[in-house]
Amino acid sequence: MDPEDLDPDPIAQFHAWYDPSDASVCLATASPSGPDARMVLLKGADAGGFVFFTNATSTKGQQLAVEPSAALVFHWPPRQVRVRGRVELVSDAESDAYWVTRPRGSQLGAWASQQSTVLSSRGVLEERLAAVTAEFEGREVPRPAYWRGYRIVPRTIEFWHHRDDRLHDRVRYRREEEGAWTRERLAP
Repeated sequence: MDPEDLDPDPIAQFHAWYDPSDASVCLATASPSGPDARMVLLKGADAGGFVFFTNATSTKGQQLAVEPSAALVFHWPPRQVRVRGRVELVSDAESDAYWVTRPRGSQLGAWASQQSTVLSSRGVLEERLAAVTAEFEGREVPRPAYWRGYRIVPRTIEFWHHRDDRLHDRVRYRREEEGAWTRERLAP
């Protein structure tokens, strides 16, 4: 894998490798208590960045409010892609547009779950779900104000390809001040 053989646009190169049948990605955030990581679903990747949606009051939402930077790791053996950058909220219109594509059960679940809070029992969650199901019976489920989209605007995107004897190929795209991308080979 030679840097010059890869697409000059890292988003185009990402889409050449990306497997949409496995849209899960590891999202890493930081907080004063230390780093944190979890799997999220990628819902978009374009020139603006990489988009996912979540409850803004969740642990990850709170961490991103304090430290608006994050990293993503995609892994499809024998390849992986690492993304690092600043995080911004997507517009309400973009959050609304995605919300209406979600299954009704997922919409109701977002209302019922106070994500990342302690539950005394599974029954409490099921009672909340029954209550919101009754509340929205016969009508569309609106997007809660706390359910938002986040965009990671990449500063670096690294493409990694496995090679034997730990001599992996690594190519990093680094965004310059003027917005252009520089490709560089990294030691494995």
